[in-house]
Amino acid sequence: MEKLIGLVTANYSTKYPSALSETRPVASVPYLGRYRVVDFALSNMANAGIRTVGLIMPYNYRSLIDHVGSGRDWNLSRKKGGLFILPGSAFGTSRTGSRFLLRDLEHNKVYLKRSTADLVILSSASFVYNMDYNQLTAVHSQSGADITVVTKSATEKDVDVTGFVVDDGRVHGIRHGVSFGDEAFLDCFVVRREFLLNLLDWYEQNDYLDLFEALSGDYGRVDVRTYRFDGYAEPIFNKDAYFRSNMQMLDPKVTAELFPAERPIMTKAHDNAPAKFESGSHVSNSAVSGSCRIYGTVTNSILGRSVVVESGATVNNSIVMQSCVIKSGARVENAIVDRNNVVPAGTELRGTPDDLFIKEKAAD
Repeated sequence: MEKLIGLVTANYSTKYPSALSETRPVASVPYLGRYRVVDFALSNMANAGIRTVGLIMPYNYRSLIDHVGSGRDWNLSRKKGGLFILPGSAFGTSRTGSRFLLRDLEHNKVYLKRSTADLVILSSASFVYNMDYNQLTAVHSQSGADITVVTKSATEKDVDVTGFVVDDGRVHGIRHGVSFGDEAFLDCFVVRREFLLNLLDWYEQNDYLDLFEALSGDYGRVDVRTYRFDGYAEPIFNKDAYFRSNMQMLDPKVTAELFPAERPIMTKAHDNAPAKFESGSHVSNSAVSGSCRIYGTVTNSILGRSVVVESGATVNNSIVMQSCVIKSGARVENAIVDRNNVVPAGTELRGTPDDLFIKEKAAD
């Protein structure tokens, strides 16, 4: 088996940021109450036996550092290899929809040069999916391609997702944004380490571009092929996609596909007590995290850790993040309430299914 290292990029922004991503990168946005979006990229690599992973940081890295720590929860706290926290370039943010800026890769070339690995798997931290990377690397090695990119047929229009122009499994160009049926890039690809270093030398003068933008004139001589992934995969770039993906987790069939026992999604350990459902509470079709205390009514919703829903309060079709308190008589519906908020008694936070209400994060 060929030796692998991983590289996860988080130094980018979205075209239409929301209150959820103003103070934190997309990578550290909470997901399903107890996870962060970056957990999927790190877990996919850990489950493939990759024991050396670099994480390229954005400027607003505090929450991401706090979450990943030394990498212990992904078996990446090691004497040899492990998790490497890498700097993102100061002017590296791209709003073109691409995530693999040459400037970020160039600044961290030493991470690649010091390795003896044969292959590098690169991933962003903005997609939710659970994938066997060993199958990806096997296909790549057998095909003889220079680069193998992971793709999926787009299910809707998304301006932040990169699309590929593909003919017979080979990439001939890219487009910024996808529409239904387009070949959507899942921001993951595998490449030989030495070839990646060569690419960085080729495009040294164009380091303001994304790697796949820089390749635009060279798809004829660089063999870039697709690997179609047919499992559950959703981008998390805007509030509507974020809300939709979380709500899909209330379907047991979807959660069974995303969280198979043989490839667990790992996250930062929290020693929480179990959720407590007090007498008189009503909870249906919801995901309730540890240390929550429920006295009121919760339906079709996701609650993060240590959320309190007081008697007479109602939470419906909403996401309530960690350490929020919904006071007696308050009503939260079609909303995303970021962490540490207190919704006063008798208050209504109500959006519509087409126009969600977002309450920004309160001060820690």
